[in-house]
Amino acid sequence: MKEQPKSKEIPLFTEESTIAEVAGDPAFRPYGRLLFPTDLSLPGNMTLRELSSSRIYLWYSHIRPEKTVEIVNRLKLWSLEGKQIFFPIYTEREIAKDPSKRNAGLFFFPGEEGREFAVMNAGGGFYYVGAMHDSFPHAVEASGKGYNAFALIYRTEDPFQDLGRAIAWIWDHSDELKIRRDGYSLWGGSAGARMAAALGNREILRELTGRRDISQAAAVIMQYTGYTTVSPADAPTYTCVGTRDGIADWRGMKRRLERLNRLGIPTEFHSYEGLGHGFGLGMGTAAEGWIRDAFAFWDRQIMK
Repeated sequence: MKEQPKSKEIPLFTEESTIAEVAGDPAFRPYGRLLFPTDLSLPGNMTLRELSSSRIYLWYSHIRPEKTVEIVNRLKLWSLEGKQIFFPIYTEREIAKDPSKRNAGLFFFPGEEGREFAVMNAGGGFYYVGAMHDSFPHAVEASGKGYNAFALIYRTEDPFQDLGRAIAWIWDHSDELKIRRDGYSLWGGSAGARMAAALGNREILRELTGRRDISQAAAVIMQYTGYTTVSPADAPTYTCVGTRDGIADWRGMKRRLERLNRLGIPTEFHSYEGLGHGFGLGMGTAAEGWIRDAFAFWDRQIMK
């Protein structure tokens, strides 16, 4: 077998690399376009530095170009090492009947064999999928902790169906992926948090997957969303939000968790003074490090 080139010998992307260069790179064919929001008309000559902006990723803040570059280079290197980093969740027959399903799939950020998996769901107001800031970075962090992370690229017109299909697809392919089924978690920010909360409910999970063999998520990790529905069938829930979020009121998020607590469902709530909407990992903000709390919460649910 031909030895794979070392990373220093591989031309890597920079902040001046363009969307067209990344999407068309042989390491990402034929799914490279799904690295970027397909619902937005982005020019191919836009650089990664220009892309990494709140002007493009509406409702998001604290976007770092260097993180964008880190993500695409990490995925490229994994691909060149022979790892499969993208999985369609619909068959070619299903796509032939509904071509929109070609716009759905899972980017895989591998962890340790036999470890639990997480599904990350970016927000974007069901207008676009802000994965580069709201799910890819989280998946990188989870992978670094040994978890197996999947970032879902979903259709904005059918997000809940796509998440249900993604969970079922991972469940059915867990042996070949060498991941643990039980103890998984669902993550989301903003609109993606609504998806995670809904599919974390065991009754909705069964309804959308048509399956009873798939276990409920061990934990739901939610960022900055105004989701208010409460049910005894909901999963243990961690939430975080800024106190100056003009889209998701922190008080409402806290009240929902208090209601879940009264139902005997484990919860954890964090609010960050002066922080607005869409802070992602929160690097350089009052929220920096929140993801460590989220991992600890998830681990506690797994150990029960």
